[in-house]
Amino acid sequence: MDLVDLIAEKRFVGQEFLTWLWWKSEERGGSIEILGYGDIAVAFEKHMLLEYGEGESSEKLICSGLQTELQEARTGLQVGKKLEQARIKISKGDQEYNFTLAAGLMEFRNVKLPKTAGTETEEIASPEEVEGMILERIFLFEELIKTVNELFRMFLEIRTGNQWDEELQRVRAWVAKATPSV
Repeated sequence: MDLVDLIAEKRFVGQEFLTWLWWKSEERGGSIEILGYGDIAVAFEKHMLLEYGEGESSEKLICSGLQTELQEARTGLQVGKKLEQARIKISKGDQEYNFTLAAGLMEFRNVKLPKTAGTETEEIASPEEVEGMILERIFLFEELIKTVNELFRMFLEIRTGNQWDEELQRVRAWVAKATPSV
């Protein structure tokens, strides 16, 4: 089996992670506790991409809008579509990260890091200040990756452990919640 086939075969893990994270973000009103980190706020917003099928017979559903308008994405989950991409906001203390996470390769896209003192000034800075700003941005990006990796680690521990059946039932109940009548 070559690498491309292996990635295609295992992409369901990223899709399950995104779905689990969406459910987890709504379970406690957006607050998720990570051991060693404390509580962080996670919100899914504005944009989701769901897929159904494979190859030439695959379908894509793009859902946009505010968090409350993502009911269409929930309906897509109910009919078997898989969450492939989502716009996520993570707040950790006074830092807010916005990014799109693509499930297939766990790829970060359109990352917006927290504002820092250096990024808010428009003055031309010295080379040392520019270097400091770059290092600070690298640090913030690494913090985002560490946070998402911790969330993924939590998911994998549950997914590969004895508690998955119970967790899966709760996620399925959340997905199956009655849609509002039109």
